[in-house]
Formats: sequence, structure tokens, C-alpha cells
Amino acid sequence: MIIFEHVDKIYPKQVTTGHSFKALLSFRRQKKSISEPEFTALHDINFTIEQGESVGIVGANGAGKSTLLKLLTRVARPSRGTVRVHGRISSLLEVGAGFHHELSGRENIFLSGAILGMPQHVIRKKFDAIVDFAGLNDVIDVSVKKYSTGMFLRLAFSVGIHLDSDILVIDEALAVGDREFQIRCYEKIRDFNACGGTLILVSHDESQLKAVCQRGLLMAHGKLIMDASLTRALHQYSLSI
Repeated sequence: MIIFEHVDKIYPKQVTTGHSFKALLSFRRQKKSISEPEFTALHDINFTIEQGESVGIVGANGAGKSTLLKLLTRVARPSRGTVRVHGRISSLLEVGAGFHHELSGRENIFLSGAILGMPQHVIRKKFDAIVDFAGLNDVIDVSVKKYSTGMFLRLAFSVGIHLDSDILVIDEALAVGDREFQIRCYEKIRDFNACGGTLILVSHDESQLKAVCQRGLLMAHGKLIMDASLTRALHQYSLSI
């Protein structure tokens, strides 16, 4: 379902020109003649993920994990190479993005669901399941600005995980909520995977990865160092720390 072939992602580095408006205008006039140094976030990434696989991506901060997810979810495009994705993607990269603090939980479900691509009739159909999963039946009509951080994140995560998708991409989002809610999340993800859904999880928590993933991709300095079982990838990662 997912194919990366010789993928590079290269960003131009910021060039410091001073903070004055005059300096900025001067820089803009000269910009065409300035060769900016580049930063290679990903280099020659190659892998294939089949339908129904559960893959954990591990590596230190700055290894290229988040950049890889941006290419996978089409937030960014590769500088070189090819990224092919077959199927609908549900991404939980920034839990709570699109929520409005002045609106109620009910209103935010419809707002966030629409932003994530859910038609209104689908949101209405899944509304009760979303609220029940988040455990917020008693406060769903209260402004979310009055929610605790945990309540807010639980509702946001619940909206995202109820999207109809073939591929679920999660970046550290399983840390939301208390222990009971996390157990519900694991069960929901396992059900999704057992029904043929493909899971991609980025996390620094080994217990989270081991709970839902079988395969591991180890990243370091923008390169794919190892593609193996999750156990082997985590062991190799531990040796590099």
C-alpha cells in the first residue's frame, strides 16, 4: 500500500541577514545571486509496506521520522524519488489541530471531522461512538476551553481514530489520556489492524510500539538504517543510544 523509492527530502537552510527591515529588503534584492546551503532531511529512503502490516518507526530526535510522515501523508513532497500511497489515510500527527476553544465538544466534533474530510452524515452516524470512546458524554455540550488537557486530547484523538481509512498514521499521539483510555486506544488500533488496516506508528515509548507493531524501521541522520522485526530494530536502536 505504501512505496518509497529512492526518496530524498532537501530543505534550504535559513540565511541570517539581520533583523532590520532594510536588511531584509536588501537580502531579497540579492536573493537570486545567493546560493543557500541545503539540509538533507531524508536521503535515499526505500521501503514497501503491504496492506495489514503494523510498522513502528524509531530513531532519535532529528532522525527524519516526522519528515517521512509528512511525505507519507502528502503534507510535503519529496525532492527526489517517488512516494506511492494506495488507500485512504487517517493521520494523527497533531492531536487537537482544528479544534476551536470557544466551541463545545459537540461543535468541535463536527468542525474537526469536516477538516479531516468526514462528510456531515458520516459524522452524525459516528457521533455517539466518538463521544463514548472519549468518555465525555456528560460534558459534550460544554465549551472545550473548560476541558482539562486530558479531556481535550481524548476527544481530538477519538475523532481522528473514527475516520474511515485504510492507513492509520500516528505520531506520539498514544500518550494522550489516562491508562484506561490508552488501553481503549490499543484495542481500537488492534481491531483496525485485524480488519486489514495498515498502521504506521512513530513513538519513543517501546511499550507502545510493542503493543501494536510487528515490524520496525530504524532511522538515523535522515537514512533508513534497518528494516526488520520491531524487536531487532529496537535492539539496534538501544545500541546506538
